[in-house]
Amino acid sequence: MTTNDRLGDVLHYTAFSSHPDGGNPAGVVLDASGLDDTAMAAIAADVGYSESAFLTGPPEGLAGTPGRAFTIRYFSPRAEVPFCGHATIATAVALAERIGPGDLVFATRAGTVPVTVTREADGTLRATLTSVEPRIEEIGPEELAEALAALGWPPADLDPRLPARIAFAGARHLVLGAGSRERLADLSYDFERLAALMGKLDLTTVQLVWRASDTVFHVRDPFPVGGVVEDPATGAAAAAFGAYARELALVPAESVLTLHQGEDMGRPSVLTVTLHAGDPKVRVGGAGARMPR
Repeated sequence: MTTNDRLGDVLHYTAFSSHPDGGNPAGVVLDASGLDDTAMAAIAADVGYSESAFLTGPPEGLAGTPGRAFTIRYFSPRAEVPFCGHATIATAVALAERIGPGDLVFATRAGTVPVTVTREADGTLRATLTSVEPRIEEIGPEELAEALAALGWPPADLDPRLPARIAFAGARHLVLGAGSRERLADLSYDFERLAALMGKLDLTTVQLVWRASDTVFHVRDPFPVGGVVEDPATGAAAAAFGAYARELALVPAESVLTLHQGEDMGRPSVLTVTLHAGDPKVRVGGAGARMPR
């Protein structure tokens, strides 16, 4: 770290874009060692982004190069969340600017998440995280009907090729397939009704997906349980979606998927999801950049 990174200082970075006007902003506190839960929650609420990340030293036994292994916690404006992909990417880029690109290890509430940061030829920093082991589960018909009612989506607007499932790769997300790009673009939902269902099902976001081609998808992520109408780039949901797509054989076991998010919010984001045959974990990568404040 540098002498300018004082205890509790909040840095502002965007993830999944090389430009500060795109991607998903995150607050990053590189030294949260003197902050308790109440202070971290208050900082996250004051920052107002979908999540802020707080770093402290690694727990005993965490593997990783000394000085490149950390404990990380994530707070939305409303609550702590077990894992946040975009704040992980943002934090990794912030660290790489200070200690150099390379391998990092983060201990999260969801498990250990390795991250590799590289510097591209134009100087852009790009971070790729490896998820915890994912899992997929069914959603009951009553819960699905309630989700659609909260969204204002008739069942006929769903894409039957993308069946509804709950997917986990560090946090739980309901995946719903939109039958058209127009359906995806028209997002106006009952905030409190959807939040109530998500609280009941322990969901972090609802990931709405439109398939543009074999490997290209457009996604949107309502996040009312975090006090945010919509997330412009959701790394945890991207990891969960990669596991979902592989589990349902929607893509080959060895695949690189491109997810476009944030376009309908004016914050375009690009998330790269990499699947390796024989490895259940999912890689999610993207660029990051510091935001002027």
